[in-house]
Amino acid sequence: MTPEPAEPAGSSAKDDPHSDLRAVLPRLTQLSAAFNKGRLTERAAEAAGLALDRPAMGVLVTLRTADQPLRIGEIADRMQVVGPHVTRQVQSLEKRGLVRRVADPHDRRASLIEPTGAGTEAANRYVTSVLGWFAEALADWPRQDREDLTRLLTRLADDVTARLARFDAEE
Repeated sequence: MTPEPAEPAGSSAKDDPHSDLRAVLPRLTQLSAAFNKGRLTERAAEAAGLALDRPAMGVLVTLRTADQPLRIGEIADRMQVVGPHVTRQVQSLEKRGLVRRVADPHDRRASLIEPTGAGTEAANRYVTSVLGWFAEALADWPRQDREDLTRLLTRLADDVTARLARFDAEE
């Protein structure tokens, strides 16, 4: 168990406008490290019978959850990466028969990317594996706690993403 961070010397909760958030940052770091060290993405891909790395899996899951074909730039925006990174992954996934390019009905010069049947099936197996892992990790949590986690994590992700987008727009 990770100890709670101590207040900085010479400060008190009323002097520190962020005292209520002090415990959050180390927990986010702890979660990130646990996911990376535990190789959750890689283990889920292996359990789903997929020999795909994390970036390729990210593109495939992004396309699957979009429920519509996306442009390269839209995939990059959703993944919060740069377009050339996504282009390389899409090319690799195309060669494996997991995605395909389709004409953009609104712009004949552009193409959209969509998962093939095999790509959708692969993404579904991966998501099922990840969800199974989380279900086991939260198995002892009361339903209300799980619902609260979903609600609050969604809010946090949306607010952080929006704030970071404003930073990018200001640059």
